[in-house]
Amino acid sequence: MSQDFNGFGLPAKLLQSLARMKYDTPTPIQLQTIPLALEGKDVLGSAQTGTGKTAAFGIPLIVHLMNNPASTALIMTPTRELAAQVRAALEPMLPFDVKAALLIGGESMPKQFSQLNQKPNLIIGTPGRITDHLMRGTLKLERADFMVLDETDRMLDMGFGIQIDKVLTFMPKQRQTLLFSATMPANIIKLSGKYMHKPERVAVGSTTTPAANIHQELVHTTDTDKYTQLLAQLDQRKGSVIIFVKTKFGTEKLAKRLIASDHKADAIHGDLQQRRRDRVIRNFRDQRYRILVATDVAARGLDIPHIEHVINFDLPQCPEDYIHRIGRTARAGADGCAVNLLTPADGAKWKAIHRLMHGKDDPSMPASYAKPSGGGYKGRGGYKGKNTGPFKGKSADGRFKAKSGEGGYKGKPAADGGKPAWKVNKPRNKANFKPKKAA
Repeated sequence: MSQDFNGFGLPAKLLQSLARMKYDTPTPIQLQTIPLALEGKDVLGSAQTGTGKTAAFGIPLIVHLMNNPASTALIMTPTRELAAQVRAALEPMLPFDVKAALLIGGESMPKQFSQLNQKPNLIIGTPGRITDHLMRGTLKLERADFMVLDETDRMLDMGFGIQIDKVLTFMPKQRQTLLFSATMPANIIKLSGKYMHKPERVAVGSTTTPAANIHQELVHTTDTDKYTQLLAQLDQRKGSVIIFVKTKFGTEKLAKRLIASDHKADAIHGDLQQRRRDRVIRNFRDQRYRILVATDVAARGLDIPHIEHVINFDLPQCPEDYIHRIGRTARAGADGCAVNLLTPADGAKWKAIHRLMHGKDDPSMPASYAKPSGGGYKGRGGYKGKNTGPFKGKSADGRFKAKSGEGGYKGKPAADGGKPAWKVNKPRNKANFKPKKAA
């Protein structure tokens, strides 16, 4: 098998572009995927994050467009950031006669109409916005005979299955499909049988094990001391940091606290306008600030080589997302560090993560973490068990709230022997319900 890009038989112009981009030695996923895709075969692939997957599907796609000028290629990704990143990674490889359009939510329609009016033969975008253009009639895919589904498991998790099915009705049945997924659950295998023709299976490394060059650390703390521990970790480390939190509001709040503590930081989450999201990522990439506070919107697809540390201020909702979060560091063979701030309530979450990576429980966990009140994971969804919040039973800090704006309780909480307001017995006056007949 070829050990350099010259051995793939690529067009001279593409080889020149790759040399200019300093693509010298193919990565394992590229070595396995590119020859199969160049033969016109469908590929069902999985690999650890940061292994060169974009070039693995991008190089065969570009060769296909160079050899078939009348064709169109389509790449779908789960998030706007990943779509923009894929376009940025492929554009330096594109010959001058191959035009690309980026179709993602959050950007103005007139701007995208302008791109589509130039008749691009490479479409990159998210399923929702691509479907929108197809229904408007502003996008035509009858010549789209090459398709890439990137981070397919994430697209299905986000509910894009219906849109993907819709998009395929606008495409030729005879096409080449490359499907990449970080995990290969049953629904992905079923999907491959639906969308693909005799796909070749390509798997590089374990998709449930982080890269070996990521050093993982656990910091045991409490909710009260967590921010103090975070500041201590930031002070003792050098280089760029991405901090993951669980809520959109939490990103803004934590970034403001860090700025007040004399750290250069910004926040990114799904509710930001696309223009601001682009600006935040661009400024972080250009190292105008050191710390990016993010929700899981940045857990996949964010490829910034200078990220040296990932700090999980909150553990992720799904164990699999832990692998993607910490994969933002140690890109392209570099070393990186992942720090996890654990409170006793995180015991079940960490147990699920450790089992995913190692197939067994973490023997180093304190006994107090064995049965946290927060309950455990329930599949890929949230948690199952007692609610540690103030609306059901005791809150995490042991206090009750007399009233809840969401729970509808009044007086003593139900967990403490009281009854919800709508179940409190009230004196009933039958006259109120069945008035006596007039004499």
